[in-house]
Amino acid sequence: MEIAAEQTVNSPSFPVFCYKELLEKMEETDDSGVIYPERDGKPMGETEIHVMAIIELCQTLRHFFRHHPDVYVIADMLMYYEKGKPGSVRVPDVMVVKGVGKRVRRTFKIWEEKTAPNVIFEITSKSTASEDMSKIALYSSLGVKEYFLFDPLEEYIEKSLMGFRMDGINCRPIPPDENGNLFSEELGLTLKQEGELLRLADPETGCLVPSLEEESQRAARLAAKLREMGIDPDSV
Repeated sequence: MEIAAEQTVNSPSFPVFCYKELLEKMEETDDSGVIYPERDGKPMGETEIHVMAIIELCQTLRHFFRHHPDVYVIADMLMYYEKGKPGSVRVPDVMVVKGVGKRVRRTFKIWEEKTAPNVIFEITSKSTASEDMSKIALYSSLGVKEYFLFDPLEEYIEKSLMGFRMDGINCRPIPPDENGNLFSEELGLTLKQEGELLRLADPETGCLVPSLEEESQRAARLAAKLREMGIDPDSV
């Protein structure tokens, strides 16, 4: 699949909104009595492989940003983008939102948060490929800065990882490095495929950001080493 060096999201089938004007319009809308469902009835992923890729990515990002109180990371949450219109909804596989608290949410409403996600990930498949590509225009118009597609089974795209950087009007593919990895300016991390998982890495050292499971294993090894030295790890 060829992607032009620069794409505009202006399309006769989807109007381009000014993000600021859209938020102002939302503020003026009275949505009293409107019901915003909390689930869409669809599974998290098409297969176990897709589900595990989503969970692994979400957990790693949540752990990585655990000391950042204003960075919210969530998976499979309904995101409503037009006040008073419950049909205006998408369900990103994983999204990262800066400038908001980590409070527990039932849904994500852009007009309440006063911001759109900074980064959205879709763990895509052959059956969702067309839909996932069509979301680029919408996400860009809402103010999403980066959008990544990861195909763990390499079923439909030439390269299993694709990324787009957006500014509300233009959509530019993120160029891969010589290994096919992509750099996320919003996250400050490199994205790379490792088997059927999308991993995160430090762009300076190349070291992988440990997953939650890897952190637990590391802690267990450290605790065992301390006990060998006669030190109670719980007292350290």
